[in-house]
Amino acid sequence: MLKKKRSNNKNKQNNFAKLSIFQPNKYKFKKSCPFSIKGAPKIDYKNIKLLRKYVSENGKILPSRITNVSQKKQRELSLSIKRARNLALI
Repeated sequence: MLKKKRSNNKNKQNNFAKLSIFQPNKYKFKKSCPFSIKGAPKIDYKNIKLLRKYVSENGKILPSRITNVSQKKQRELSLSIKRARNLALI
C-alpha cells in the first residue's frame, strides 16, 4: 500500500499562520468619481443642495479622499463652493 503524505496539511497550516492582519491589502478597488459618470449633475455655484453634500458641518470643504471626487472636479467644486460663500448662498 502507498502511504499518503501528511506534510501537505502542515504546509497549509504554516501558510495560514504566516498571514498577518498587518500585511498590506493587495486587492484595492477604485471608486469612481460621482461627477464623471453618465447623468451626473453639473457643478454650479447656484446648486446649493449639491454643494452642501461636500461641505462639513463647520463649513469646510471636504477633501477628495473622503468624497471620491477626481482632482479636476474637486477644483471645480471648491471654486463653486467659494463663490456660493461669497454670495452668501451657503
